Amino acid sequence: MTSHIHGRDVRADDLRFLAALADTGRLMTAAKLLRVDHTTVSRRLRALENALGSRLFDRGLEGWELTETGRAVVEHARTVQKAVDRAIRAVAGTEADALTGTVRVTAADGFGTRFVVPAIARVQAKHPDLNVELITGARELALRESTFDLGITLGQPPVTRLVTEKLCDYDSGFFASETYLTEHGDPVSFEELERHPLIFFVDAMQRVREVDLGRYLPNAVVRFSSTNIFAQLEATRRGVGIALLSKFMAGTAPDLRPIAAAVPLPRVPVTLAARREALTRREVRVVREALLREVHNRQDELIWHADPPAAMTADV
Repeated sequence: MTSHIHGRDVRADDLRFLAALADTGRLMTAAKLLRVDHTTVSRRLRALENALGSRLFDRGLEGWELTETGRAVVEHARTVQKAVDRAIRAVAGTEADALTGTVRVTAADGFGTRFVVPAIARVQAKHPDLNVELITGARELALRESTFDLGITLGQPPVTRLVTEKLCDYDSGFFASETYLTEHGDPVSFEELERHPLIFFVDAMQRVREVDLGRYLPNAVVRFSSTNIFAQLEATRRGVGIALLSKFMAGTAPDLRPIAAAVPLPRVPVTLAARREALTRREVRVVREALLREVHNRQDELIWHADPPAAMTADV
């Protein structure tokens, strides 16, 4: 019961350990951030839980996740950590608005590399003491998950109670290398395209409805599949076959070009999701704003504004 909790039993410094584990999700990473060993982190957090009379973390599949009580306490813990950071900056004479802490972002491999990394680089150039973790790959977003602050998903927005907003759209098309098309011919119809070896995601990993290969080419044969978009891109450059690629990924390989066949593909929406409590942190908001600016300034790499390939012009 909260009536039995006394302020003298709660060590303010233990709240810094709570904030560190909440921000990293991992004991070893939190320990490194605090410059202690992971057993110290565990011990201090157990002491805090005992003092508060409530469990603050549960062990999740990808790290430690805040409980309901932990989520109620964590912002107060971050206030303590920020006060310590401000005191250090005051003594060191550094800028008062410098950002610290850790921001965790999840995104697909290609989009994360091409757009998230440049946005993060610009933020860290201004705030060198800010730590950013980028986790790439296909993953589901869950409301209680505390292993990310900002999550970027491709395709229709997820059904979730997370705070979501439209980040951008991107176009896709079927691409092949010049060498491949010279040797095997440039397909001009669906029927011809289905006779070519295709390159695509491992079927179980494909979650983006707008680029579901089976919707457009039900008889197609995928000869090379991978969970990694960079592997697909390299296989296309090597002439393994024809790949369904986003414009922003195909644009990184000058030796690739769209095929002649007109295959109607809709634009793919990209959603930025965040845990509501994460958006109360200034460092998370700054990274979010940097992501929005990045995609706004690079629209030409995402969509065709004029004279797009025929595959981009039809509606589905």
